[in-house]
Amino acid sequence: MITKSRKTKETDITISLLLSGTGVSKIDTGVGFLDHMLESFSKHSLIDLDIVCKGDTYIDDHHSVEDVGIVLGSLLAQSIYPVNGMERFGSANIVMDEACVSCDLDLSNRPYLVYEVNLSGKVGAFDTELVEEFFKAFVLNAKISAHIVALRGKNKHHIIEAAFKSLAVAIRRATQKNDRVGIPSTKDVL
Repeated sequence: MITKSRKTKETDITISLLLSGTGVSKIDTGVGFLDHMLESFSKHSLIDLDIVCKGDTYIDDHHSVEDVGIVLGSLLAQSIYPVNGMERFGSANIVMDEACVSCDLDLSNRPYLVYEVNLSGKVGAFDTELVEEFFKAFVLNAKISAHIVALRGKNKHHIIEAAFKSLAVAIRRATQKNDRVGIPSTKDVL
């Protein structure tokens, strides 16, 4: 398990991550909906997570959501690079009732996000626009290329949860051990 802390005037975060875990988590970000999404992410990626965030949620949840994405993404990058003996590419379509979200990703060491999930409003007290902010922060700091696309759905909770689960399963598949691939690039480096 590796650990990283980040303290700013807006947040104080400590995250521990075990890439080849069993999907157990202990998460307290101060943002209930984010906790739920990260517990689901941990379970389906099989990444063990311990996350504590103290943030300025009296203002709103933005800083906590974005900064958790920053720290979590940087820990993932620390765990996977340089990529060697991993599949590298992963994809998943996750269904939650009427919703279906696709995630295709590349452990490319070149961050890029395509986010085609058209949401507005809230889920409970949670601003749905913060989902994209989390994924941006996570992808940039994990140095992965990810395309997260909502294929269908009406229920915002279902769509967002399917997005987190599709990212989780795609990461699980991309980080799958495969000694036959060695460094999975014609450049011989990722």
